[in-house]
Amino acid sequence: MKTPNKAAAELAITTLTKQAPAATSLATAFKAAGFKLALVGGPVRDAILGRLGNDLDFTTNAHPKESEKILKKWADSVWDIGAAFGTVAGKKGEITVEITTYRSENYEKDSRKPSVEFGENIEGDLSRRDFTINAMALELTTDEPTFIDLFNGVDDLENKIIKTPGKPSDSFTDDPLRMMRAARFMSQLNFAIDESVLVAIKEMAHRLSIISSERVRDEFIKIIMSDNPRLGISLLVECGLADIFLPEVPKLKLEIDEHHHHKDVYEHSLTVLEQAIALEERLGGANLTLRLAALLHDIGKPKTKALIAGGGVSFHHHEVVGAKMTKERLRTLRFDNHIVKDVGQLVFLHLRFHGYGSGEWTDSAVRRYVRDAAELLDHLHLLTRADCTTRNQKKAQLLANTYDQLEQRIKELMQQEELNKIRPDLTGEQIMQILNIKASPMVGKAYDFLLELRLENGPIGEDKAKEALLTWWKEQN
Repeated sequence: MKTPNKAAAELAITTLTKQAPAATSLATAFKAAGFKLALVGGPVRDAILGRLGNDLDFTTNAHPKESEKILKKWADSVWDIGAAFGTVAGKKGEITVEITTYRSENYEKDSRKPSVEFGENIEGDLSRRDFTINAMALELTTDEPTFIDLFNGVDDLENKIIKTPGKPSDSFTDDPLRMMRAARFMSQLNFAIDESVLVAIKEMAHRLSIISSERVRDEFIKIIMSDNPRLGISLLVECGLADIFLPEVPKLKLEIDEHHHHKDVYEHSLTVLEQAIALEERLGGANLTLRLAALLHDIGKPKTKALIAGGGVSFHHHEVVGAKMTKERLRTLRFDNHIVKDVGQLVFLHLRFHGYGSGEWTDSAVRRYVRDAAELLDHLHLLTRADCTTRNQKKAQLLANTYDQLEQRIKELMQQEELNKIRPDLTGEQIMQILNIKASPMVGKAYDFLLELRLENGPIGEDKAKEALLTWWKEQN
């Protein structure tokens, strides 16, 4: 067995002892039952980095039912998240633990689910882990905690490089989702990828197609919600993984010729994503809806690209086409319905501001802008600001100033009219009473008429609304 890095071992043990002392009592419980228990994978890596969280992963020679018995005595709550795959979980105070029996797993050639076999020792378990930086363990049931690093994980951690314990092709055959995980660790840790791993991903990218949409979605969310999603997304595109589950993004790399110049839409989209991230504190922190909208806002451009006589390119109605494409792709990836709806709406609205000119919009146009954005107004503010990637500082400042003016107008109208609560001046009950009709589609039409009146003119009061409603009713009959 390779001699472990003493400093890394001490740091991992110290971090674990200070931040998760409950792990010691859990290890004691397993040892008393005659089993081994080791902290393993990401938590060991994070302990060495000094940033251990509250979610801890352990591996053991105890089988799931045995682990469950021990957990029930130790934890406040226990649940079965995958006993068939050797994993049970529990929570004690703020600490959540997942305990997995030593195992080796791999996918059959065309299977979406891994076949799992329980292993005999931790060495075999670690050899089947995804990357060397996740193949380290801290054995807690020995007399003193023992640090295990069979594959130079500490060295790779120090050198900020992503390698696999064995041959990359073997690792990705075991679980093709690991190729996306490499992109995730690039984004989360700001690491580079070993050349052999890069070559294997390019050769095996097609294997990602056997993985379920839900698992792919969850890994992609981790990438886009990381500190530096550009790194991971770039790898997904360059290695062909994005072609499998998000082909609209690599297609943004439109050909540019000397006569029909246009902005590099792919690079522009990544820059918009980065600029949106820089602004998202206004939304309270990292925001999935905004980040997805920023990345996907221009995916309608390839389908709407048209060459202009004499030079130049147009993308008429790409926001309409893009909104439809966005919804279809997010549904395919099994995103929640509210994410599908909200991201699609932001893509649909992302060009709306550009009709504002230098402030020529009427109050009614501003009301419609607010009405259409609804609860996504702040998201739209940030997406619109992030969508300015011009290198012309004068032009960029002019756009920023103009949007400042629009936000100020919205703020003033909000104070005057409560724009976020725009309703007609008459309720549905009042409409039925005034027109002497029962609930029917005509009540909805009358309501829509009064809403348009409200958007166009602002609040007009019940008397004028009643008068306008009766006039409209006569015209209908």
